[in-house]
Amino acid sequence: MKKFQSKQRRGSSGIVIAIILILIIGAFGFLYTSPMFERNVPKIDIASKIDWNLRTPLKLNLSDDTGIKFVRITLSDGKNNIEIMNKLYTKFPKTQVLDIKFPRTGFTSTKKNFQLLISVTDDSKWNFFSGNSSKKVVNIKIDRRRPELYVINKSYKIIKGGVASVVFKAKDTNLKDLYIQTNFGKIFYPTPFYKKDYYISLIAWPVQEKKFRATIVATDDAGNITKVPIRLFYIDKKYRVSKIKLKDNFLDGKISDLIAENKPELNDASKIKKFKYINENLRDINEKIIEKYTTPTDTKMIKNFYQTKFYPLKNAAKVASFGDHRYYSYNGKQISEAWHLGVDLASYAGAKIITKNSGVVVFADPNGIYGNNLIIYHGLGLYTLYGHCSNFLVNKGDFVKAGQVVANTGLTGLALGDHLHFGVLVQGIEVRPVEWMDKSWMRKNIFDIIKTSKKMIDRK
Repeated sequence: MKKFQSKQRRGSSGIVIAIILILIIGAFGFLYTSPMFERNVPKIDIASKIDWNLRTPLKLNLSDDTGIKFVRITLSDGKNNIEIMNKLYTKFPKTQVLDIKFPRTGFTSTKKNFQLLISVTDDSKWNFFSGNSSKKVVNIKIDRRRPELYVINKSYKIIKGGVASVVFKAKDTNLKDLYIQTNFGKIFYPTPFYKKDYYISLIAWPVQEKKFRATIVATDDAGNITKVPIRLFYIDKKYRVSKIKLKDNFLDGKISDLIAENKPELNDASKIKKFKYINENLRDINEKIIEKYTTPTDTKMIKNFYQTKFYPLKNAAKVASFGDHRYYSYNGKQISEAWHLGVDLASYAGAKIITKNSGVVVFADPNGIYGNNLIIYHGLGLYTLYGHCSNFLVNKGDFVKAGQVVANTGLTGLALGDHLHFGVLVQGIEVRPVEWMDKSWMRKNIFDIIKTSKKMIDRK
């Protein structure tokens, strides 16, 4: 009987021990899996090295899975310290964005280099309920000097729809961004020119914009900004306005063909709906493709830029002008509008299209209303466009020489007769081709500006 009781007690003890072990394992499992005991340290998102102008607050991003409990931020110049922040949170945010400002009082230092000491603890119960902590040291260099920026030379005037050029100096030991901002949102990017710290850019006034203003903007790593306006004489040129009555044979012919090719699901739509899609939606798609391929400009230094006047067809007649604002009506009701952003030239069917200046083919594909569309890059953000071609004699990526035949005229796309739609673009903006067909204009507004600028730079 005693042996039985002894075995019974040993069996009971084993059960108790097993239960305790299960509880211990469960407790450890709870500690490892419970969100309350997570072990991820808080994240401190800020660069390790920063140039600071002292005017713009530094952005500090903190985040943690369980929430931020405590933050301490100290600024040190190596000898003196000041506590910028010492905060214990009662509600534990999982993210926190802090603006760090240089202390205006209580801290005097003439040094240019500082350290920002950041310490963050979360609300986790890990580490015996003390939470997870992370620290980061940020090395700061004070830079309050704005970039040096001034215009060397520029065009005297710019015509609505046209182009001007500007040469300027921009210098800073930590230059970050350099661009030309316009009043209508377009940004032009300059090209390094001739010598270090000098830049050149063509700028364009879109025909659709009533006003034009351009400002050179230079920023450095510390956030210092310098802005210099490009002062030009502005000529508000008036362009033709055309009112075009749509005919059934055009809608049932060319428009229906383009719908079948580009948007077959609209084959059974009304004539007006088909035309509006071609003239508005498809046009927008095609022009965005053109903008994509004609926006890039040179990033490597150039020392010169010269083009002869562009005239791609021999003995051609102009059959449509640049900047024509066209309003379309059907049965007496206006239904759509568009801008004609090029010149139409015609001579004979299948006429040879000649590039008057060398360049690189950046696009050679069908492009909706432009038909077979060829685009050539000539440098300094300048592109020429050839639309409605019957065929291409070059391919994308080819380098073409001045005087080379690159395609033949045709009536592909939204063309009713054999002709060439010729366009000129500057960093994605369609501009007046007539300026680039005028040797005198090109000399006064581009080449003389470059020549004079180089002499001025050499004298410095």
